Amino acid sequence: MIRARQLRLAVGFTLIEVLLAVSIFAMISLASFSIFDGVMRSEQSSQDKIERINALQNTFMVIERDFLQISQRSIRMDGEAPSSDFIYTSNNSYSLSEQAIAFVRAGWTNPGLLIPRSDLQSVAYQLKDNQLQRLHYNFVDAVVGEKPKVRVLIDHVSSMALQFFYDNKWQEKPIAGRLPRAISLTLELDDLGEIERKFLVAEQAGVKS
Repeated sequence: MIRARQLRLAVGFTLIEVLLAVSIFAMISLASFSIFDGVMRSEQSSQDKIERINALQNTFMVIERDFLQISQRSIRMDGEAPSSDFIYTSNNSYSLSEQAIAFVRAGWTNPGLLIPRSDLQSVAYQLKDNQLQRLHYNFVDAVVGEKPKVRVLIDHVSSMALQFFYDNKWQEKPIAGRLPRAISLTLELDDLGEIERKFLVAEQAGVKS
């Protein structure tokens, strides 16, 4: 009996024992891979959400900077006489739809006046191809046929809605010749849902809000 055990140890493991060990090792490896894959997917998903939220925050920072510096200045479009409006929610020269806003902002830096332009900038935001885009011209009163510079702020946006705060109440359209006290912007994003932000508009001397 002792000799049989010694012989077995000398020969090695049986086929069944080897198969059983391989099976256990394969199961452990598969479980480890599944856990590792789940961790990697979770980390990637978290990173994507962080990048998405950062992009949204950067978008709102750009919008806030523009809205805070809306100027009491109308725009002359295609050589026509300027209107009495300071805020536009539709304008063919910008190829805008109802989901858009255009205005003139101050504070466009031009150190040393190196570029022959003022510190005013005509700006528009529009929703096109599920992208929120910022548009601007080099000059407030754009030359006929000039195309605006386009910057994509954030994508996967399904809708955009605006409201304007006048006389202690919110309304859907801006009032001609008046600047609102605040502007509400609501974006519907495919992944984050509905996001609403309200932005103050700087008061200007002689402007009734």
